[in-house]
Amino acid sequence: MRAVFKKEFLSYFHSVTGWLFMAFTVCFFAMYSSVYSFAYGTPYIAYSFDAVLILFFITVPLLSMRIMADERRQKTDQLLITSPVSVGRIVLGKYLAMAAVFAVPLFLFSLLPFFLSRYGTVPMAENFVAVLAFALYGLAAIAVGLFLSSLTENVVIAAVITFIVLFLTYMMQGIESLISATGNAVTRFLGIFDFYTHYSAMIRSVQDATGNSRLTTVFDLTSIVYFVSVIFLMLFLTTQSVQKRRYTVSVKNFAMGAYSGIATAVAIAAAVGINLIAGALPSDCTSVDVTANKLYGITEQTKALVKGLTQDVSIYVYAAQENADGVLAQTLDRYQELSDHIRVSYIDPLQDPNFTKKYTADEPSRNSVIVETDKRSKVIDYYDFYETQMDYSTYSQSVTGYDGEGQLTSAISYCISDDMPKIYFITGHNEYTFDNGFLTVVEKENLDYETISLIEHDTIPEDAKCVIIHAPENDFSQDDADKVIAYLNNGGMVILTTEYVHDPQPNYERILSEFGMTLQRGMIAENDAAGYYQTPFYLLPNIETAGETSGITGAHSYVMSPFAQGVTVPENSVEGMTYTKLLTTSGKAVLKSGEKQVATYEKEDGDLEGPFCVGVKAQKELDSGTGTLYVFTSAQMFTDYYDSAVAGNNKQLFSNIMGTIAGNESGIAVPVKSYTLETLVVSAKTTYLYRAVFMVLVPLGLLASGLAIWMVRRKK
Repeated sequence: MRAVFKKEFLSYFHSVTGWLFMAFTVCFFAMYSSVYSFAYGTPYIAYSFDAVLILFFITVPLLSMRIMADERRQKTDQLLITSPVSVGRIVLGKYLAMAAVFAVPLFLFSLLPFFLSRYGTVPMAENFVAVLAFALYGLAAIAVGLFLSSLTENVVIAAVITFIVLFLTYMMQGIESLISATGNAVTRFLGIFDFYTHYSAMIRSVQDATGNSRLTTVFDLTSIVYFVSVIFLMLFLTTQSVQKRRYTVSVKNFAMGAYSGIATAVAIAAAVGINLIAGALPSDCTSVDVTANKLYGITEQTKALVKGLTQDVSIYVYAAQENADGVLAQTLDRYQELSDHIRVSYIDPLQDPNFTKKYTADEPSRNSVIVETDKRSKVIDYYDFYETQMDYSTYSQSVTGYDGEGQLTSAISYCISDDMPKIYFITGHNEYTFDNGFLTVVEKENLDYETISLIEHDTIPEDAKCVIIHAPENDFSQDDADKVIAYLNNGGMVILTTEYVHDPQPNYERILSEFGMTLQRGMIAENDAAGYYQTPFYLLPNIETAGETSGITGAHSYVMSPFAQGVTVPENSVEGMTYTKLLTTSGKAVLKSGEKQVATYEKEDGDLEGPFCVGVKAQKELDSGTGTLYVFTSAQMFTDYYDSAVAGNNKQLFSNIMGTIAGNESGIAVPVKSYTLETLVVSAKTTYLYRAVFMVLVPLGLLASGLAIWMVRRKK
């Protein structure tokens, strides 16, 4: 086999064929990658692979047309039959020679993610799964070309038939849809020859809520099994095609022919059976989410919730199954696999247009989802599954995040809950308002919330699970402060934030002093470079280990607390009180009083030295229960702007606290998963240089080498 491989491999470089194959492949890939990855700045090379896939229609016939047909034309196939090496080994050697030629440009493509990483963040796992998918498609196409070449002695016919067959395998999905939009026995049979659909299981084109398409990469075992089985089946059929030519009409050879036919049938049945078994496995065993932000994976809190279900949950997708959102359908499949209590059904709006009227008076969008249990139901509009952003330069929307898991988990929790805890936001003192992203966290935790003014109530409402006071600019009245203190001393929970204001707020600060804490008025400047972002006032405090900080205490995890004040926490134990520091600064931090112009971030006269506490939970043991007071000295940390700078960790901290209020050990609010990475920034000079080298110089160099070698050998 080694001798066959060496002979065939070298033959591709002794003629123009191998050089032509590599030149075309490199040139076209460079052309598309220079647009997608260099001009558009996408860090995903899957776009380039998807664009050049049709090149296999031309290059594979060119590569494979002579590999077996020439043997028959020159009658050297008789040597194959009578050689001491088995026909199977000879066929494998020839196939590996073609695969080795294909591997040369493939190796060059594999280097591109490393080169692009110089210009931004590149998802290596996704890119190399894309390389794997492209390689499997190419190797399967080469195996098909090898088999078809063995059926004829005319190289032109072999090339034409290979082109037609590969074209049909690429277009089979469209052919199936022409036969039947809903699928039938014929389309299921044709699906066996559908290369592109199996390729798409790894490099999927999905349409988002804005109508734009994008590619997403998934490591899919069923696709790998399919292409590997196609390769082995084609090699087996090629072997049988060569061997059958040794048979003549005789009883003995008739028996050998029958044996070959039975073996072929068994091989085909085995390939089909292996694929059926792989397809029957649950997707969590065959599909691995390799996206950089785990877009389609399921988090542990969702797994705990769904696996712990004791009642049935019906999920209705308001769309025909064949027209449903592919990403959402994949997420729903994961939920079904986690629990037998979840049942997903697709409702075709054309067949049942009145289905949603018993759940909502409004007409939901197509692909909207309804979650229902015996207790209640919840409608999730399709557009809530995606986070979008408006580009005002083009007045077009683009999807920036996927919230499928977050919305579904929240809806399931809502529908199985016995009650809805109530939160009250205090207003009337010019308080800050929470950004939409943080209010979404409250909604995902299935917490009911309402805004109230204390002047309109004698006491905090009895159904209050928690009260949030978000950085009032005006001081509380004595009466308002007394109402909050009375609520805390009755076992209530308060989340309190502060923001530096010029005038003191003695009544508001009296709430802190009731729990033995004092507000340190001013603004903290961090002088440890590892403890701030861009400016010393944008604190990146130390995240202490606590239930509230679960999930954000790992390496390179940060919470941002800009323009924070300090809060004193008693160092010695206080009877009946428990203090849990959540966020602290380094010892190099200083507190600027705010009474004078800041001349330096270093310590000046009148400045206090750190470390400071900027986030704390205080608990008071009472006869009526436990009063809990959360204090955060930065109101700006609860804004979407600063949260985005630390990859959503501020929201995660807030979510954990909301989860505690809702009675969950950890929050069920799954954050929105970022849809794409930052665009690569590649200079125009680098782009032009890349095009010049890989679209022009390298292909021309390969062609020139091939022609030179061919002409030299021709003269000999």
